[in-house]
Amino acid sequence: MPFDRITDGAKLQRLMQAVLMIEADLSLPVLLRHIVEEARDLVGARYGALGVLNEAGTALDQFITVGLSDAQEDAVGARPTGLGILGLLIVEPEPLRLGDLTAHPDSFGIPPNHPPMTSFLGVPVQSRGSVYGNLYLTDKLGAAEFTDEDEAAASALAVAAGVAIENTRLATRVRDLSLIEDRDRIARDLHDTVIQRLFALGLSLQVTGRSAGAPDVIERIDHAVTEIDDVIRHLRSAIFDLETAVHADGLRRAVLDLAQELTPVVGSQVRVTFDGAVDSLVGPQVAEQLLATLREALTNVGKHAVASSVLVTVAAADDLCLVVIDDGRGFDADSAPGEGHGLRNIQSRAETLGGSLEVTRPKGGGTRLVWRVTY
Repeated sequence: MPFDRITDGAKLQRLMQAVLMIEADLSLPVLLRHIVEEARDLVGARYGALGVLNEAGTALDQFITVGLSDAQEDAVGARPTGLGILGLLIVEPEPLRLGDLTAHPDSFGIPPNHPPMTSFLGVPVQSRGSVYGNLYLTDKLGAAEFTDEDEAAASALAVAAGVAIENTRLATRVRDLSLIEDRDRIARDLHDTVIQRLFALGLSLQVTGRSAGAPDVIERIDHAVTEIDDVIRHLRSAIFDLETAVHADGLRRAVLDLAQELTPVVGSQVRVTFDGAVDSLVGPQVAEQLLATLREALTNVGKHAVASSVLVTVAAADDLCLVVIDDGRGFDADSAPGEGHGLRNIQSRAETLGGSLEVTRPKGGGTRLVWRVTY
């Protein structure tokens, strides 16, 4: 029933019901669609939509429509991101009523298969001074334009939508903080109990090894100590992973992505380990140089080493150290670092950051590249 045919009491009741829906146990998209449907019905509009802004408030991240058939939805194609009149409401979040939206100077970017629309009502979706999007209504039924009363009803529903979006985002932040606290607790437990006990066990084995007489026993103990050291290193890396897992765009993720990208070039699986707070200690400029160095080093391995195994280690402590070890044909020790094999660029990057490059051939063969810089 169009809004102008609903009694004042019924209008208020429906508005209150729509507002109270934000307390219901509904997902945000379902709730927002319900609000759009109520707004369209109350003001007597043919079409309704609600655009949710991204966290930065610069463009539409979600766009919920009501009134279009499935065929029309398919014909329109991709959802708008905030151009034309929609973009105007993002820049100027104030109620806007138009008799013919196509006549407005900011009206452009309408898809060719979009159904024709004339009268327009747009109101900001906001809560406590923060704007989260806009509610759009078009094609007033039975009249040429939307009224002041229509704007008031739409604005009330837009506030309800704003509260719902705000509550959802606040809940997400609380959940993220809870996850961070859990990760911090687990990291502390690992550091304060597991690692310390392993370290004590390693020391005990070393002492036992010194007093052991049989060479094979000493060898087994030394091997066990080495294994314990390796477990401790992996645990420390896991701790830093826990502490930085909320951030998906750090240096760790970039190194892993690069290793995966270059695996076909290398010709074998690239194993990656980390030691230290890589994401929090390494700045963007140094991280960029490290990634460029790693790309060059792995590319060199693929071109020259004929390796079946490659290990990459990134360690952040007093300085930043990148180690790339392969089991290929080995580096020619008679060639000075920086000559051939792309090492000149790698060494230059290290020296620019006050660091050094060392390329050696381990006893077991292959090549060991150590790129060390300050940050």
